[in-house]
Amino acid sequence: MATPKETFYENQAATIIKKLNMRKMEGYYCKNVEEAKAKMLELIGNGKKTVGYGGSMTLDENGFKDSVTAAGHELIIRENYKTPEEEKELKSKLTNADFFLMSTNAITLDGELVNIDGRGNRVSYLIYGPDNVIVIAGMNKVVSTVEDGYRRIRNIATPPNCNRLDCKTPCATTGKCGECFTDSICCEFVTTRMSRVPNRIKVILVGETLGY
Repeated sequence: MATPKETFYENQAATIIKKLNMRKMEGYYCKNVEEAKAKMLELIGNGKKTVGYGGSMTLDENGFKDSVTAAGHELIIRENYKTPEEEKELKSKLTNADFFLMSTNAITLDGELVNIDGRGNRVSYLIYGPDNVIVIAGMNKVVSTVEDGYRRIRNIATPPNCNRLDCKTPCATTGKCGECFTDSICCEFVTTRMSRVPNRIKVILVGETLGY
């Protein structure tokens, strides 16, 4: 029997998925990480595909990338591209990838994706390039409004990320956004209201706390 929290997550996810469909995005709900991995591989499908990814603790901490390689797909390992020439090659490969994996910093009950990026590379591939984008997000990322999403990112997600990246920002020491201009990773604010290409963006909601 489902717990009250599990029932809440399922009901909340169902509400979001209806809104995602209205916004020309696909939505799915999985109870846990293992179900989410299976759904991700189902969406990628058969045959060897090229798969890129954006920086994400959700992906890193839960083995999603390992599942891609174990299934025989070509994972574009961005950490292997270091020189300026290699970075140009990486951009080309990611732009033309069959799939791009990422999480979202927040998702609203109305089905909008809310993200803040430093260099903008992650959100750029969400917006344009790869044939398909798979967004994997724990239900801890759900917020009521876009404004709530940006508040969540700046005061809950960004401080631990700055500590992880050793960024000398006010939030790294105070745990609260300091509206800084130096060493900031809050440079690009992107709200995805809908997908111009129907069903290009696929969102897997997971009934667990994942990432920041």
